[in-house]
This record gives sequence, structure tokens and C-alpha cells, in this order.
Amino acid sequence: MSLDPRAAMGLARSLALYYGQPWKRIAMRRFYAPLIRPGDLVFDIGAHVGSRTRIFHALGARVVALEPTPMLAAFLARTLPKGGIVLAPEAVGAEPGVLKLAISRRHPTVSSGVPDWIDAAGRTAGFRAVAWDETAIVPVTTLDRLIAAHGRPDFVKIDVEGMEPAILAGLSSPLPLLSFEYLPAVRAGAFASIDRLSALGRYRFNRVEGERQHFVSADWCDADAMRRTLAALPADAPSGDIYARLEDGS
Repeated sequence: MSLDPRAAMGLARSLALYYGQPWKRIAMRRFYAPLIRPGDLVFDIGAHVGSRTRIFHALGARVVALEPTPMLAAFLARTLPKGGIVLAPEAVGAEPGVLKLAISRRHPTVSSGVPDWIDAAGRTAGFRAVAWDETAIVPVTTLDRLIAAHGRPDFVKIDVEGMEPAILAGLSSPLPLLSFEYLPAVRAGAFASIDRLSALGRYRFNRVEGERQHFVSADWCDADAMRRTLAALPADAPSGDIYARLEDGS
């Protein structure tokens, strides 16, 4: 597939970011090794260039990787290992259908299907160089449909630039372990995601800042404590990922 220069530059930027520093991938594998066991089923929602999909696969997991951006989905179809990974060029949302995806050709990692998130993020310092300069109509499935097709996942990684609440709205039963991105400048989605998971089951929470590949705290906290933590972060604090672990018996 031939790419225009801007899109080719964006893909090269992502590949350099996620594959150009091997020691970071080693740290990522060490971080995930206690969380993912051989034979586990993992949903990678927002697979991007497949860096985490490959690590989950290397740890022995069966992976369902979802990536709606056409350029990235085509790249993954050409380059992902053929055994043990199912690739779906779809978005995930509250209900099945289609979605207008706003794509940044130079920064494809921040493509999003949420106009309000784009407006809010675009006003922050970290996103001022980003232009969402292309759109695509992409198919949408739900977590419930994925579970019906592939089974109940042991871990779900969600990295979707503002679509986290919609994705969790399409889930009707609790799952053992999930992660979702938070952006302190646009934290309403993280609050909504915490609320949705708390409505499904008794969860404990922890977080990772940026790409540090270790939890901020040795102790997992309840939903109220995680809300307070997020509320106290300055708007220019680094983004990161919140991990939600279902308590036994939930």
C-alpha cells in the first residue's frame, strides 16, 4: 500500500516511538509478565502499530487486536505474526454500527472518534502540533460482541483517545483486568470509565504514568481514591494508564 508523504512520516514516527528503543520493550514485557499468563485471552483495543499486541503474544496469550485506522490496520495485517492473533479493523463502542474517525496523518497515535475529546485535547500544549486532517468511516463493534465471538478475556487494554467511556458502555458484565488511558487535561473520560466499571463490579485501581512500565503505588486503591488522585493531578501532568482489577467474588 502506497502512502502519501505525510502519512508515511506519521507511520515512521510511530514505528520509531514504539520500536526504536528496545530497552523500553524489555521493560514493558517485564511489566506485563505477572499480569498475563500463557493461554490467557487478551483484547488489545487500539492496537496502533502492534507493539503491545506482540508482547502479549510473546507472553503466550491469545490476542484479539482491534485497530480501526485503515493505514495502521493494513500495516498490522502485513506484519503481525499469523498464529495466535486475530486482527479486526474495527473500532469498539457502545453499540454496533459505524463511526467517523478523525485521523492525524502525521500523528496517527492520536486519531479519535470523539469530537469533544479532540477539541479539548487540541487546546493543550502537548497537542498543539497535531492536525486531524483526514477522516474515515469505520465499522464499530462492542465488547459484548467480542466476548460472544472470542470468549471472556483475561485482560483488556484500551487506548483509544477519548472513546473509553463508550467502549465500557458496551460491556454488560465485569472482566478480571482492564486498562484504559487517562489524560489529565481531559480527565472526564477517566472518571466516567471508573464509574462504569464500579457499576459492573468491585474493582481496585492502580496507574502507570507515561511509559514508565511500573505501577505508581504498591497498593491498589478503591474507586473513590483513584478519583481523588486524578482530580489532584495538574492539567499538564503526564498522561498514563489506569488499571482496574476485579476483586475476588465480584
